[in-house]
Amino acid sequence: MPALTPREVRLAVTESTVLGLSCLLTFWLVSDVLTRVYVDSRDSDLLGGMWATLATIFVSRASFRESLAAGLSRMSATGISFVICLVYLVFLGFNLWAYALLIGISAAAALLLGRPGDATTAAITTAVVLVVAEISPLDPWQQPILRLIDTLVGVIVGVGTAWLSLRFVHPHIR
Repeated sequence: MPALTPREVRLAVTESTVLGLSCLLTFWLVSDVLTRVYVDSRDSDLLGGMWATLATIFVSRASFRESLAAGLSRMSATGISFVICLVYLVFLGFNLWAYALLIGISAAAALLLGRPGDATTAAITTAVVLVVAEISPLDPWQQPILRLIDTLVGVIVGVGTAWLSLRFVHPHIR
């Protein structure tokens, strides 16, 4: 492995610091600030913070354009999962067979909607939402709504951070 230049080291430190700070902001917003809007358990608040943080990490890319595309992809996959999980959980609770079926339906829906790159993320989101709905003390149907909000916050912070980084940290990169 060739030695890193001082510029490459500086870039790596800067980028990782910006990512860490944006994840800190996301986690704090979801696990502490937004929890004042709805009543839930501390465990669910922490899960929401983690889920939002994952969305921030997911959209953190090398350029603003890539981050924006990743944000749109993440919201598309979450939207697919949201609809499927909400419709199901309004009427029924967690069931192992439904778990497997809804994961498959989420992936198929993304494929059929012409979003093949979102199929895996939609399936992962559905898996998380259904398990969280089973272990949460809230009504299960609330989980898709909460995870949609968590994802939206994470995407906004991630894309916003990419934009700010482009403007202030790396103004020479377009």
